[in-house]
Amino acid sequence: MTERFNIIDSPIEGVKILERQPRSDARGYFERTFCANELREVWNAEAIVQINRTSTAKRGTVRGLHFQYPPHEEVKIVSCLRGAIFDVAVDVRAGSPTFLQWHAEVLSADNHRSLVVPRGCAHGFQTLTDDCELLYFHSAAFNPGSEGGIHALDPLVGIRWPEPISELSPRDSKHAALSKEFRGV
Repeated sequence: MTERFNIIDSPIEGVKILERQPRSDARGYFERTFCANELREVWNAEAIVQINRTSTAKRGTVRGLHFQYPPHEEVKIVSCLRGAIFDVAVDVRAGSPTFLQWHAEVLSADNHRSLVVPRGCAHGFQTLTDDCELLYFHSAAFNPGSEGGIHALDPLVGIRWPEPISELSPRDSKHAALSKEFRGV
């Protein structure tokens, strides 16, 4: 634990849960969402190259599962600023002892948690409320030619989404199921 973050391991190497430690008073609270010094263990002193914000209107929507092939892979820190989500990281690292295993955390505006998604892991989420807003910190810029994807209902991964999927983008719907020959990235 640092002064502003409690860093929790998950069963998948490199996937970490950050519990932000807000400072509250009568006015509300102040909370640090990133600190290079305090998050060295999970961020390795890399620059934040891109910050993305997403808004999703409808409960049950799934976005993802997305990853970047080398050499454009990235580390992400994902935070939910409004609403609540079921946030998922899937290990697609070749040779990893947790290959194709997934870990999920509920992130919400109220629980002050973030998920660190390391290189070589796919990421996606399902909204648990209407009107969700997320903020992502990325260690690399998005490279469309290096994007990979896994279908949200891929049987080899077997994610147990907490709600029926209400929406999936046409792009995410087109991700083919992984074959048993898929060896990872």
